[in-house]
Amino acid sequence: MITYSVESGLTPEQVMDRARQFFGAGGLGLEYDPSVPNCAYFQGGGGYVQVTATREPGRKTEVIVEAREWEQQARDFLQKVR
Repeated sequence: MITYSVESGLTPEQVMDRARQFFGAGGLGLEYDPSVPNCAYFQGGGGYVQVTATREPGRKTEVIVEAREWEQQARDFLQKVR
């Protein structure tokens, strides 16, 4: 398991939308679990990816991705939302 963090100019909602597109059915095909609050959680292939995005007033969005078995794809996703 590994955790990555970057700042993004996107809103948290935009980050979550892109996470669902990248990791979900239209992208890598991981199963999306909407029951996990305040994050986008995906599982499949023996691992998982969890994406959280928060923004404090006057700051950029902090994007945190925790991944197991999907580390390279997590890094690729973070490059897209920077």
